[in-house]
Amino acid sequence: MMNQFEDIQKLGKENVDVAVKTFGSVSMGAQAIAVETADFAKKSFEHSASALEKLVGAKSLDKAIEIQTDFVKSSYEAFVAQSSKIGELYANLAKEMVKPVEVAVAKTVAK
Repeated sequence: MMNQFEDIQKLGKENVDVAVKTFGSVSMGAQAIAVETADFAKKSFEHSASALEKLVGAKSLDKAIEIQTDFVKSSYEAFVAQSSKIGELYANLAKEMVKPVEVAVAKTVAK
């Protein structure tokens, strides 16, 4: 009877350890995503402000259209690159979240 209690207690401790490791992974991953998103927002704002300055200083309609076209093209390319980067961060986060659970399941199956 005492052996079973110790086994249950050990299992509970292992589950808490897995939860703590998983929380740590989620926290670090979420922080990386937040930092990346904030950096992108800052760069996007600066890029928009720069384009607006150029647009206000345009001497002709053709030049204004050229500035706007370049702005839209570069904004789209930056968005696609950022989306890819954020997607990779989320994929890495998912992998890190699963690792402690995989280890715990492997230990349980091995017993």
